[in-house]
Amino acid sequence: MDKPSAGDRNLRARLGSTLFSRVAGPSGPANRARIHTAPGPRWFGPDRPIRAVHGDASMFIGGLSALLLQSLHPLAMTAVAAHSGFRGDPWGRLQRTSTFLAVTTYGTAQDAQLAVDRVRAVHERVRGTTAAGAPYRAADPHLLAWVHAAEVDSFLRAHERFGAHPLNAAGYDAYVADTARVATALGVVDPPRDRASLLSLLAQYRPELRATPEALDAARFLLRHPPLPWPARAPYALLAANAIALLPPWAPGMLGLRPATGPRETCVSLSGHALTRTIRWAMTPPTRQPR
Repeated sequence: MDKPSAGDRNLRARLGSTLFSRVAGPSGPANRARIHTAPGPRWFGPDRPIRAVHGDASMFIGGLSALLLQSLHPLAMTAVAAHSGFRGDPWGRLQRTSTFLAVTTYGTAQDAQLAVDRVRAVHERVRGTTAAGAPYRAADPHLLAWVHAAEVDSFLRAHERFGAHPLNAAGYDAYVADTARVATALGVVDPPRDRASLLSLLAQYRPELRATPEALDAARFLLRHPPLPWPARAPYALLAANAIALLPPWAPGMLGLRPATGPRETCVSLSGHALTRTIRWAMTPPTRQPR
């Protein structure tokens, strides 16, 4: 096999560094070193499915799809719109979320618990009333369960479709069981522990879901006006198209979205595979070539 040229190596390094800095933020290198090298027991061993799913490039598509799906719960969306600052600091929110996922998935048990404690403290302060007069609080176990179920389903769907090494049915059941460990720590009561119970829980929330003005505004911001430089808009558009295609069949219409159909659907799927392969290539350190 031909060795990669210096230009290829530089391109790979630049692209990987740019992606990592966007997702992990300025503290990313220090956080990564601590998460992966600090001694101590972990919540999840190296063979657990949660590590395979959360470490795959498919999370880029799954994460955006999760945000769209989560927005369909009016109370969850009101809390995000009023308290998260996703418009004013979208990258900061992404970086905080990705760091939390990394710490709880790969970090020491002590650091994972500290991360959970910080999130729970924030949730306790997030409360208010919707425009329709309904009270909400982020620490409500019912609301936490929706956010958890929508996120896990999106990550699972993305990995199943775009993961480098998709799991079998037992593996995805085990992934849902792994995520229940984190959900319980965050305050979710009896989270799903296999895919069937996850799908059942999502179905139970269907009567509560609707696209509020806040949800539609968030979708426009995420899909049409992302805070990205122009050269990044084209690949992001492909990511967004695949995030929409990943949603449960009933969800896009609620947000006024139309997933691609027919030949366009095939093209969108192919672009998703190409995009995740490129991200995976850029963010995976190249192996040393023999001299």
